[in-house]
Amino acid sequence: MTEMRLLHVINSTRPSGGGPIESIRQAAPVLAQMGHRMEIACLDPPDSPWLKELTVRARAFGPARTSYRYCPAFVSWLKGHAKDYDAVIVHGLWLHTSGGTRSALRGSGTPYFIYTHGLLDPAFKRRFPWKHLKKLLMWVLVEYRVVRDARAIFFTCEQERDLACRAFWPYRCVPAIVPYCVGEPPNGPEDQGDRFFVRYPALRGKRIVLFLSRIHPKKGCDLLIEAFASVAREDESLRLVIAGPGDPPAWEERLRRLADDKGVADKITWTGMLQGGIKWAAFRAAEVFALPTYQENYGIAIVEALGCGVPVLISNRVNIWDKIAEDRAGYIADPGQRGADELLRRWMSTPAEERQAMRQRARACFESRFDSRRAGLHLVETLRSFGVNTGPCAVPVQT
Repeated sequence: MTEMRLLHVINSTRPSGGGPIESIRQAAPVLAQMGHRMEIACLDPPDSPWLKELTVRARAFGPARTSYRYCPAFVSWLKGHAKDYDAVIVHGLWLHTSGGTRSALRGSGTPYFIYTHGLLDPAFKRRFPWKHLKKLLMWVLVEYRVVRDARAIFFTCEQERDLACRAFWPYRCVPAIVPYCVGEPPNGPEDQGDRFFVRYPALRGKRIVLFLSRIHPKKGCDLLIEAFASVAREDESLRLVIAGPGDPPAWEERLRRLADDKGVADKITWTGMLQGGIKWAAFRAAEVFALPTYQENYGIAIVEALGCGVPVLISNRVNIWDKIAEDRAGYIADPGQRGADELLRRWMSTPAEERQAMRQRARACFESRFDSRRAGLHLVETLRSFGVNTGPCAVPVQT
């Protein structure tokens, strides 16, 4: 197969950035096994400590300026090195990474593609109307042309694609469905649940509800704490683990006060961000994974939970909810407090034998729908179908 030289452009490689950088990290080994080469261009300062942890070569052009992350050094470099790459994949919109890439690549012959990462979801218009007005101006001035001139816009599932056209006007793009590569959970003994209990011994033998994501207002952590408080007395062994960085930190402090007010602070463990083996150990220690979010483009952590055989409790604002519902790998509810309450109460009333069967269905869902090699092949074939020199591949493209 002909080698593909691929450049990923992203605002920051900081691990706490969540799904976008994690999608790159997990795609890297899959594509490397296929003989393709990946690099990253980002707007981090070159001395950022997390750059040393990457297994992919990263070129850092920061520090960037202003909230728009203006970084002329990045644009200048990309203009001079466009021919070094067969394709450029931009992660996200609304920052200089998108407009700067379009500017740098005009006339170069090197195509660019964009993963929107859910940033064209009209849910943001409803929940953050003032921010939407600002983005509407940016859309007219910059982002409409960025989206229009991309060789294709990558959506991770059909629902994300169908929602995107409702947020802004005018809207014109070439869409393609390209799921994330989510790697197979490691099977080494260091990544089993016991490692988690070594760090958090008080949780051994408890029934763990796991939240693992950015602790952000849109994720519904407050809803989860309220719902947990309403069922915590039904089983004294029930515990809630909240794992992730506070974004912003003040929101986490507010949630901690909520837990105290509800009388469940002693039943909630805050771990901070978990990475590597301890993250996988947390998944394997959990009885169920919960994310009652108001909006989620794909949910890499959801797929990781399924890969570990952990059923999921999610809202129907996760764009892959229908696949999980079809495979009966978890429970789905509307966003909001009533939905979060429903999810936990339904789980608590599920018999033990059905919970075990659901664990098996969760793993089967991962294997049939989210296999990382198949996702990598799909990406390669999609790029080839849009004229990128990637060589032959045998996975059909769905747009």
